[in-house]
Amino acid sequence: MATTRPETMLGDAAVAVNPEDERFMHLVGKKTLLPLMNREIPIIADAMVDREFGTGAVKITPAHDANDFEVGRRHKLAEIDVMTEDGKMSAAAGPYKGMDRFEARQRIVEDLKTLGLLEKITEHTNAIGLCERSKTIVEPRASTQWFCAMKELAKPAIRAKTARSGWCLTTGGKNI
Repeated sequence: MATTRPETMLGDAAVAVNPEDERFMHLVGKKTLLPLMNREIPIIADAMVDREFGTGAVKITPAHDANDFEVGRRHKLAEIDVMTEDGKMSAAAGPYKGMDRFEARQRIVEDLKTLGLLEKITEHTNAIGLCERSKTIVEPRASTQWFCAMKELAKPAIRAKTARSGWCLTTGGKNI
């Protein structure tokens, strides 16, 4: 398997294969050992997997990928969030806890090399989100989010402000 974000592999919850891929059917329902974390994870079958892409087996990290999140929900997989809100590795990252995500990425690659588990490193173009203000990478993470319909909430504040300033919203000018 391959990944563009080695630091998130610490939160892998499964390996998925396409249910129509005969190469892997004998493995579905079994478990495999997640390197570096020494945690067993299941091998599952899910139609989301493109059997023609890469090896045809894909790591599933529900807390750090939107597609994996959906697979995780379908298969009731754990959402293991290995990063904090400020881009550091969380306690769930085991020995990498507290490291900056990019420092952890380098260390994980080195650790995989040392263990003889890294086959190759290749250049790969992928789309990453950037923050509009800071231009830093936005890390995909499962998190609780909420949104407010601001139009209705703003009306009383607008009324209060316009009443004090004498501004009329309906005429666009001063009250007469």
